[in-house]
Amino acid sequence: MKPASLLKSLLATLALAAAVAAQAQTVVKVGSTPTGIPFTFLDTKTNTIEGMMVDAIKAVGKEAGFEVQIEAMPFSALIGSLTSKRIDIISAAMFITPARQEVIDFSQPLYSYGEGVVTPKTDTTAYTSFEDLKGKRIGAQVGTAFVAPLQKSGLFSEVRLYDTGQDMLRDANAARIDAAVLDAPIAAYMIQQGLYPNLQLVRSYKPTVVGNLGIATRKGETELMARINQGLDKIKVNGTLDAIYKKWGLQ
Repeated sequence: MKPASLLKSLLATLALAAAVAAQAQTVVKVGSTPTGIPFTFLDTKTNTIEGMMVDAIKAVGKEAGFEVQIEAMPFSALIGSLTSKRIDIISAAMFITPARQEVIDFSQPLYSYGEGVVTPKTDTTAYTSFEDLKGKRIGAQVGTAFVAPLQKSGLFSEVRLYDTGQDMLRDANAARIDAAVLDAPIAAYMIQQGLYPNLQLVRSYKPTVVGNLGIATRKGETELMARINQGLDKIKVNGTLDAIYKKWGLQ
């Protein structure tokens, strides 16, 4: 083979290899939870994880040039799965907090909210703060930003921890705890489904642990994070993110 032909063949082979490698890198594994409706949840009809944060990362991926593969796992396992490289991204109902930022990196914020308080319908007290709930048995979900403030307050007779919000609300519905503290939009959505007929979201309560949801990557994944933020900028400007909020009943 002539040198020119050999060089041409070599360049073509290298280009093909690069294209295959690039294609392989376009699929990213995203950790989400099956219990955070309307942000992430298991759709039993399709056996897939759906929700606002799933739609958001898929829309970001479309703009940023990568395909999303959703991996279902408990909320408490998300950060460990990310740092151990089992997944590449977290897209769930996870607040951006200083403690988490020491371990992982977050995108620009997507959505802001605080905690909600759920009590039995028979409890007509207009609670507005943690102090109003002094002495009660409180439930909270493991790994959420609400656990530490509840425990450190010293106000409650018990702070019982749960792996999922559903487990916590079942106990509240059965009067095994006096109140549940969880993400306000998640609490509102689950109660609206009528699965916990004895419970109510306390409308008078004013949240104190207010945070922003972000998409997370491992520390130092600057290129991937830049692509995520660029994708977020695009879906904010073109109205896609607003449409996702509306689809899931979020303001």
